[in-house]
Amino acid sequence: MKIAFIGLGNMGAPMARCLIAAGHDVTGFDPIATPDGVPCAPRLQDAVADANVVITMLPNGDILRAVAGDIHPTMTQGAVHLDCSTVDVQSARDVAQAAEGAGLFAIDAPVSGGMGGAANGTLTFMAGGPADAFATVQPLFDIMGQKAVHCGDAGAGQAAKICNNMILGATMIATCEAFALADKLGLDRQSMFDVVSTSSGYSWSMNAYCPAPGIGPNSPADNAYTPGFSAALMLKDLRLSQQAAEAVDADTPMGARATQLYADFVELHGMGGMDFSAMLPHLMDKPRDQPRDKLPS
Repeated sequence: MKIAFIGLGNMGAPMARCLIAAGHDVTGFDPIATPDGVPCAPRLQDAVADANVVITMLPNGDILRAVAGDIHPTMTQGAVHLDCSTVDVQSARDVAQAAEGAGLFAIDAPVSGGMGGAANGTLTFMAGGPADAFATVQPLFDIMGQKAVHCGDAGAGQAAKICNNMILGATMIATCEAFALADKLGLDRQSMFDVVSTSSGYSWSMNAYCPAPGIGPNSPADNAYTPGFSAALMLKDLRLSQQAAEAVDADTPMGARATQLYADFVELHGMGGMDFSAMLPHLMDKPRDQPRDKLPS
């Protein structure tokens, strides 16, 4: 296919390189980044001209709307706008409606798997939009990722991503709290991992992405918490979850508390550039919050 790739940051550039390595004709555009191995056009409109598929990987919904407004009039009728950004559900639906009005197809397909997954072509895509458009871009998902799930109509991909990452944020905090508590109780970390990873506390945060260095499979904790998925991005996704919950009147107390804790971690303590699992050393250094409601005896 002839593909335009808009947004060549830490995620977009390696995804574009995977498509190029598979033999696709890819032209990139980014107002700031000029990554190696990705040919770039001088203008946004030049990148998308004659493309069968235009992929966007952008920071937020406002930028996505603005870019969509710039590219839709230039795109070829019947082409697919495949957005892999993580944005609010309403932005995804608005862009899909605008694409339809321009004679285009739109798929919202945010990703899970971080920078490692982007580089290795092992991302998971959660997609929303028309089934026939999903089928058109399925071969691209197969190159950039290991799994793609068609979740429903426009916005469904973003809804799935938001729900998934609300779980991830809350379970990582619980995992870090458990390690911090185990340390203060004198429990060996390896023993803690050996028990929890094969018991009812099993989770991806514990088993695949353990926040304790030297325990379990290699993770960012073993590289001084250099981010695979930054705390700032986790905060962004958690805030999207709470924005969505407010919009549909859903009660998400654990998601709300996880959002508050990551906001404190990122904005008060300046840890947004660390991996989101760096919540563990942060909690290890903290005394128990006061005041605390008394537990029943």
